Amino acid sequence: MIDIKVPTVGESISEVTLVKWLKKEGDYVNRDEVLCELESEKATFELNAEQAGTLHIVAQEGATLNIGDLACSIDETTAKPSSAEKATAGEIRPTADAAAPASKAQAPKKEEKTAAPAPAKEAPQSDVKATPVAQAIMSDKQVKPAEVKGTGRMGRIMKQDVLEAIAHPGRKGGDAANTREERRDKMSNLRKTVSRRLVEAKNSTAMLTTFNEVDMTRIMDIRKQYKDGFKESHGVNLGFMSFFTKACCIALQEWPAVNAYIDGDAIVYHDYCDISIAVSAPKGLVVPVIRNAESMSMADIENKVVELAKKARDNKLSPDEMAGGTFTITNGGVFGSLMSTPIINIPQSAILGMHKIQDRPVAINGKVEIRPMMYLAVSYDHRIIDGRESVGFLVRVKELLESPELMLFGKDPVKTLLEI
Repeated sequence: MIDIKVPTVGESISEVTLVKWLKKEGDYVNRDEVLCELESEKATFELNAEQAGTLHIVAQEGATLNIGDLACSIDETTAKPSSAEKATAGEIRPTADAAAPASKAQAPKKEEKTAAPAPAKEAPQSDVKATPVAQAIMSDKQVKPAEVKGTGRMGRIMKQDVLEAIAHPGRKGGDAANTREERRDKMSNLRKTVSRRLVEAKNSTAMLTTFNEVDMTRIMDIRKQYKDGFKESHGVNLGFMSFFTKACCIALQEWPAVNAYIDGDAIVYHDYCDISIAVSAPKGLVVPVIRNAESMSMADIENKVVELAKKARDNKLSPDEMAGGTFTITNGGVFGSLMSTPIINIPQSAILGMHKIQDRPVAINGKVEIRPMMYLAVSYDHRIIDGRESVGFLVRVKELLESPELMLFGKDPVKTLLEI
């Protein structure tokens, strides 16, 4: 018998939650086959079988386990069942000999059913507890009993229940208006960590937010013109995130305080840009990191964003992929947010919030034009970043986004030529 224990998943992680067993008690499992999903305060990961054998479950779903606790055991002395045995173990299936007479016995029933078929809409109503009037209305209006909530004694469907279902299709009568139900779900480790870190960010930093807006015309024109060629060359779509990441990397190198953080009595500056991308995953907000984004091409950034987003949706992100980060970008615009004040992802000192692109009238060379505009917000820790630096950083990002060609040199090509 081999014991399968909770492995070490990170230096600061002492306990995990057993989210779901993917195998059942008594199942035969192969070596390296995934047994269950565990969730730490940082990520979800899988527990694999160390040897082939029969599974014996010890820890139950929803249990909180410490590192090193026993999750299950595997009896490696069990012989691997044949395919026929596995099928029998999983479900009861008739043998060929038993199936033959059964099919013969069913034949007359089939003929009898053909000779005297029952009305299609009366069949499901035979077991329904409903008044005769209610049954008549359901039959006439072709309303399924499952679509009606009975309010009579013992759940009996009354006439008014059917009329309510007809008046409000897709909603069981009385559910929306009269419900008083509530439920209590256990907080996941990930949600606990997000909650704790957000409160810590609010209480331990001197957080302030500055706003600006960017004209997205040039970026949208570039995407429209080159999106097909970009995908053909690199195998990935040209999105907005690569433009914003590239612009932020240039601006961060020009305003190093925005890319730094406070560590005790010291300020830690970074000569690299590890950009955290806020992603809404099924189990909560996660922030995987794009390492050394300043040295990556647009295609490299887009590929990495797709890779990390897919892992986040599938709960496959490792703790290492979410550790660190020097600056965060979050995009509330994908949910329709027009403006917000993002919260700093500590220990970082700043975060950029992207928002919904909306056509708005703006003054261009003394004339009013309709342009696709986006509000940008930078929340920053005023203990380390002054107003000049935060505003200068955001204005620089705006400048680079409105003139994307500047990202090639970091400044105007003509000024580079003239060395001014």
